[in-house]
Amino acid sequence: MTTFDPATLRYDANGLIPCIAQEEESGEVLMMAWMTAEAVAKTLETGRVTYWSRSRQAFWVKGETSGHVQDLVDLRVDCDRDCLLAIVHQTGPACHTNRRVCFYTSVRDGTEVELMAPEE
Repeated sequence: MTTFDPATLRYDANGLIPCIAQEEESGEVLMMAWMTAEAVAKTLETGRVTYWSRSRQAFWVKGETSGHVQDLVDLRVDCDRDCLLAIVHQTGPACHTNRRVCFYTSVRDGTEVELMAPEE
């Protein structure tokens, strides 16, 4: 075993790495967001998934304001060390549109099809 250091990951020119969130129980792909090395460290330290908001230029602890938290089960690094997979327990919808997942639009025969409505 090797001690993990977030600095060993391959970040883009802005210091960001994509992180895909997947629900542990269902295997559902919930969302994709960005992390910095510090967000990775905070996630591992707290067990609450922490992203970097590019629009706000600030840390974003998933569910901090909405209550739709992501509790970390496992954090996985891909073979090129330039993408992460967060296996999580998701409470409530993962998407800011109040849908279970962010990937709710399908492209079928050149047409966009909405696969799910927002939760009430």
